[in-house]
Amino acid sequence: MALITLRRNLCHIFDFWIPGSVAALTIHPAGNHVQKIVKDRLRVWFCSLQPELFGVRFRHSYCKNFRSENGNDLHPVAEPWFSREQEWNGPEQSLKNEGEETPYRRLSSCTSPEEVLSFISTLDTLPVAVASAALHRVCEVGKGCGERRLPKGILENSVFQALCCQCERDPSHLTSAGLVTALQSLPVDPPSTLMLSLMAECRRRLRRGGLEPHHLCMLGESLVRLQGSGCETLELVLCQLQCENLEMFAPEDIVAVYRILQACPEKVNKHQAFLNTVNNFSLSIVPRLSPESVSHVLTALVALDQTHALPLVIKLSKYAVRYIPRFTNEELRKVLEAFLYFGHSDRFLTEALEQHVAALCPSLDPEVTSTVMEYCSRKRILSKPILNAVAETLVCQSEKFSPSQISELIEPFGKLNYLPPNAPALFRTLENVLVAHFRHFPPKMLLKLLHSCSLIERHPVNFMSKIFSPFFLQQLQGKESYLDRVSLAQLTQLFMTSVLECAFYKGPKLLPQYQVKSFLTPCCSLETPVDLHLYKSVVIALIDLLGSRLYFASKVLTPYCYTIASAL
Repeated sequence: MALITLRRNLCHIFDFWIPGSVAALTIHPAGNHVQKIVKDRLRVWFCSLQPELFGVRFRHSYCKNFRSENGNDLHPVAEPWFSREQEWNGPEQSLKNEGEETPYRRLSSCTSPEEVLSFISTLDTLPVAVASAALHRVCEVGKGCGERRLPKGILENSVFQALCCQCERDPSHLTSAGLVTALQSLPVDPPSTLMLSLMAECRRRLRRGGLEPHHLCMLGESLVRLQGSGCETLELVLCQLQCENLEMFAPEDIVAVYRILQACPEKVNKHQAFLNTVNNFSLSIVPRLSPESVSHVLTALVALDQTHALPLVIKLSKYAVRYIPRFTNEELRKVLEAFLYFGHSDRFLTEALEQHVAALCPSLDPEVTSTVMEYCSRKRILSKPILNAVAETLVCQSEKFSPSQISELIEPFGKLNYLPPNAPALFRTLENVLVAHFRHFPPKMLLKLLHSCSLIERHPVNFMSKIFSPFFLQQLQGKESYLDRVSLAQLTQLFMTSVLECAFYKGPKLLPQYQVKSFLTPCCSLETPVDLHLYKSVVIALIDLLGSRLYFASKVLTPYCYTIASAL
C-alpha cells in the first residue's frame, strides 16, 4: 500500500524534496518497478531545469530511437506524424518517451512547410532521423493546389537545404512513404544530389521487394517524370505491380497505374494482359472514383487505344453524367474528347450538358464550348438549349474566342441546319469579327465557316469577292499542287449560292477549273441524305419535266446548278 501511494504522489506532485524521495525509494528495495519510474520522472524534471543538459540528452535519445528494424524502414517511433497513435507497452515506456516524442508531435501538427522549417530551425541538434521526418512533412504539406512540386521559395530556403544535406548522406532513415513523396516533390531540372541519392535508395528497396502497391505507384509516376518511359527501373516497377493483388489497390492507385501506362504507350503491347486485368477490375471501383479520376482514366484509355474496353467506358459515362457540374473545364473537355474517340453518346449525357451549358451562359469557357459543339456536330445532336446558349455566348463575348474557335462554333449550325433565336445578332457579330480579323482566319477554316453560313441561308455575299479571288485560291491551295476535293465542293456550292440565291451579286465568279460536277467526296458528304420515297417521287417528276435520267446520278449537278442526293 505504501508503494502504491508513493507512486501516485510522485506521478502528480512535482514540487517535492528530492533527497527525501530518493531515501524513500532506498528504504523499499522491493519496489524496483516504481523506482525505475520515479528515476525516469526525475530525469525529465531535472533536465527541464538545465537546458544545456537537455540538449545533450535530446540528441542522444533521438539517435538511439531511430535504429532501423529491417534495414529498410524506420522504427515506428519515427512515424508519429502519419496521424498514428503510438501503442506503449507500459507506464514506464510512456514516461520514458514523453520528451522524445515531442519533435514528431510538433511535425505532425505543422500545416505548412514554413511552419516545419521554422520549428526545425529552433532545434540545437538535427539528427538524421528527425531531418528525414521533417523532409517528409515539408514535401507532404508543401505542395500547392493542383501541384506536386514544392514552390521555389521553399527549395531555396537554407533550413530546407540543410534537411536535404542530412537526408542525402543517409536516406535509409526515410520511410517508404517519405522516400516516394520527396521524389514527387523535388524539381526535375536541375537534378539535385539529393534526388540521385533518393533514386539509388529506391532502387535498393525495389530490388528487395519491400514497397507496397501505393508506394510502387507513386514511384512509377516519379520515374516517368524524372527519367522518362525508357527507364529500366520503371520496367521493374511495372513487373512488381503485376505481381500484386489488385484488391489491395486503392482507387487512386488504379488511376496511377493508368497514368504510368499512358506515359509509355510503346509498352502497351507488352503489358496488355495486365492492362486488360486492370480494365476489368476498374469496373468495380468506378463508383468510388472522383471526377478528376474519371477524367484521368478516360484520357488514359484514349491514349492507350483501349477500344475494346467499352464496358468500362460506358460505366464511366454513367458516372460522368453525375459529375458534369463538378468537372473543371479541362476535365470536362477531356471527358467529351474521350467519348468522341470511342463514339459514345446517350441522352442522359446530352441532358446534363444542356443544363450545365445553360447554367454557365454567357460566361462559357471557349475551349469547353468548342468541344461541346464538336460533340454535338459529330454525333449529330440537335440540342437547341446548347446551340442557343453558344450563340448567346458568342454574341456577348466574341472577343474571348479565337478564329479557330469561332469557326468550330459556327460550323455545327450549318451541319445541323439550325438557326438560333438571336440569329440576326449572331451573324452581325460574326460579320464584324470577319471584317476586323479576316487575315487571321486560315484559308480552309474560313471556307468552312462561310460554307456553313450558306447552308442555313445566311449567304456571305460581302466576302464572295475575296473567296473567289486568285490570291485566296492560291492561299487555299498552299504548297500542294492541287486543291482537295472537299474544298472544291465547298467553293462550288458557294458559287451556286451566288448564282441562284444572290442575283444582285456582281463580283468575281469562281473560275471553271475550280468547279466540280459531283459532290461525291471520299471522306464526307456535303449533302444531307433525303428520304428514299421522297427521292423517287422527285426523280419521276423531273424525268417527266426534263425527259432524261442523265442528271440524276447521286450528287451530280443539273444544268441549273442544283443537285439531288440519294438516300444512303
